[in-house]
Amino acid sequence: MKLNKKNWNHIPIGNVVESIEKHDKNPLQNGLSSFVGLEHIDGDSLKIIGSGSIEEGTTFTKIFQAGDVLFGKRRAYLRKVAVADFSGVCSGDILVLRAKESLNSELLPYYASSDSFINYAISTSAGSLSPRTKWRDLSNFEISFPPSDEQHRIVELFQSIEQSIVHTEAQEKNLRKLCKSLVDAFVSDKPYFGNLLKNKKLKKVYYRDIAQKLMRRIDPVEYGIERIVAGENLESEDFKIRTWGTVGKDFLGPAFHVLFQAGDILYGSRRTYLKKVALADFEGVCANTTYVIKANEEIILQDLLKHIMLSERFTQYSISVSKGSTNPYINWKDLDNFVFEIPDLETQKVIANLLDEILDNAEKVREQKETLKKLRQKLLNEILG
Repeated sequence: MKLNKKNWNHIPIGNVVESIEKHDKNPLQNGLSSFVGLEHIDGDSLKIIGSGSIEEGTTFTKIFQAGDVLFGKRRAYLRKVAVADFSGVCSGDILVLRAKESLNSELLPYYASSDSFINYAISTSAGSLSPRTKWRDLSNFEISFPPSDEQHRIVELFQSIEQSIVHTEAQEKNLRKLCKSLVDAFVSDKPYFGNLLKNKKLKKVYYRDIAQKLMRRIDPVEYGIERIVAGENLESEDFKIRTWGTVGKDFLGPAFHVLFQAGDILYGSRRTYLKKVALADFEGVCANTTYVIKANEEIILQDLLKHIMLSERFTQYSISVSKGSTNPYINWKDLDNFVFEIPDLETQKVIANLLDEILDNAEKVREQKETLKKLRQKLLNEILG
């Protein structure tokens, strides 16, 4: 795409964008049913990823309409920018931005998510614990403003990238869904895995006999450990550990003394409905509320056990034996009586390899998605930054 940026004007964004400050104290009576808080905005996708029900109660009164851009003014570094696809009310920590007539409304979210705009929002924020920016300051941010025909072409470019991202997201979701359905069928009361289990003699086993909790207590500093994995570093239904803290830099609480090694299974024992099961591919320390698990590989393969622990049947069992209402947890022994059936080790290997292959393909698609997102941001910064 060739753009003649010499013809673009340099103007404050406030000349072509307005911040809407309309409030409704009775939104439900006036036909609105949903509210949006900062937790409902994804910092990476320009989408609203959830909402709350006004009927169930909210103190929010700021109105937004479908098509408006919602910008998180608190902790702007979180990059919470989304295009509303419905009308509702939102938190006062969200700016409701709307394009004026001279600006293509579909271009606004890209201006608002450019690195230069985000950095300006950060630089104009005030407060230490929860810094906030104001539209009064943001409206002075200077943008390169293209003529209407080039605005349209730029929108088409970014929308084509968005469509590709949506396509890869759907591919990844479908692959993970396929893997989950196969696992759930395998760990059901009547185990099924295509023809692989036909005419196979299955063995009934208890969790207490096939899994061991490892408690390698160490001093991470003396041991030379670099990485800390907390509960928030384990993602729901994702075996890969993608984030971690650093020893000597991030907070290392007294509970973080349990060593895990590559190949160990990590399992979040609190709020087990979150389905936090990971297979470590590096060495680190975790808290004692994250169980480090090793399979008895004379009976069951480690690579198969991790899948079983993400099955719906295992999750429901762990929920049923959890204690506490606000922050439910399980003790290690609570899992003892979970019972399921498994085939011989050779068949287990085939099943585990098939499941892992599906997830490997899902991971490749995820990498394609991340590459597209980086491309989008790079072009966004070059064109609009």
